[in-house]
Amino acid sequence: MTGDPSTAGSRRLAGQVRIVGSGLLGASIGLRLRQHGGDVILDDVSPAARSLAVDYGAGRAPAEGDDPVLVVVAVPPDVTSDIVARELDAWPEALVTDVASVKVAPLAELRARGADVSRYIGSHPMAGRERGGAVSARADLFVGRPWVLAGHDDLTYRRAAAVEDPAPDPGATPIEMTPEAHDAGAALVSHAPRVAAPLMAPRLRDASDASLGLAGQGVRDVTRIASSDPVLWTQILGANASRVADVLRDLRADLDRVVGALEAPDAPGSRRTVAESIGAGNGGVARLPGKHGQQTQFSSVIVMVDDTPGQLARLLTEIGEIGVNLEDLRLEHSPGAQVGLAEVSIVPEQEDRLVTELEARGWTVAGAFA
Repeated sequence: MTGDPSTAGSRRLAGQVRIVGSGLLGASIGLRLRQHGGDVILDDVSPAARSLAVDYGAGRAPAEGDDPVLVVVAVPPDVTSDIVARELDAWPEALVTDVASVKVAPLAELRARGADVSRYIGSHPMAGRERGGAVSARADLFVGRPWVLAGHDDLTYRRAAAVEDPAPDPGATPIEMTPEAHDAGAALVSHAPRVAAPLMAPRLRDASDASLGLAGQGVRDVTRIASSDPVLWTQILGANASRVADVLRDLRADLDRVVGALEAPDAPGSRRTVAESIGAGNGGVARLPGKHGQQTQFSSVIVMVDDTPGQLARLLTEIGEIGVNLEDLRLEHSPGAQVGLAEVSIVPEQEDRLVTELEARGWTVAGAFA
């Protein structure tokens, strides 16, 4: 999808879109489609949840005479196939998609019950927030994010073109994958990390205040997604269990090797084991696509910023005046001090010039590293 998103969005809205499920994803899709003038019908098993999403402007309640060309099912994984089957029966001319985090199980269940899967395509926007519900919905939630379209052999592709019309956000990046490839990829980059983070986070519950006062960005990065909804994620993990277990089994083997090395740090090979484990991590992180999908290593410059209004904005403005392009930004607060640490990521060849220019302008650079 290229070109002007606003133009693309209006071009794609050729008919009514019915969204079943008015939580974070359903309401966010509705907000985006309404932003581009779409006629969005919201439905939900909970009238109160639907009314709330309607109040936020994500769509309208169902009405007599509705005739959607596309139905988006945005419900928990354990009921996805049931609702998709119901919607396929109710709207025989509509294409039906779902946005569940797993794609193999719903398709298999629909085939087993004899549903018309020629009008069904699974999809999955790779975006979300730690908080759910319509109150957390955002019209820009999917902008620039991958949106997987999981085609299959029974799909009628003439109809499937509609799923790229109003449903996926016109600002999202569509990616075609098989259901199997999607579930394997999601297990690695989304589902297994959702297990690893909450296994680390409980270690903090009984920690002393003094220990927690040492917390920096590292522990925050590792535990950020540990506050996820346990009911929802139990369903997601159960639907993709074998693939997630494969990833975690490999992780367990690596942890066992490192634990063994740390239990005998002076034994021959122990330090090498630890070093190679960390080095392997560097290699994995380097594979992650960054800005514009590039696999590029950036340098980080850490700048002290007074915790007063306007200081962060001044720093960003002056980086622009220096002529350095900002690739990424992270903030960390210093416990007990009225300062924050802004970690700005830039291309390595601009590091020395940025440090020199910032210090000349009176900023304190607390560190720089590649």
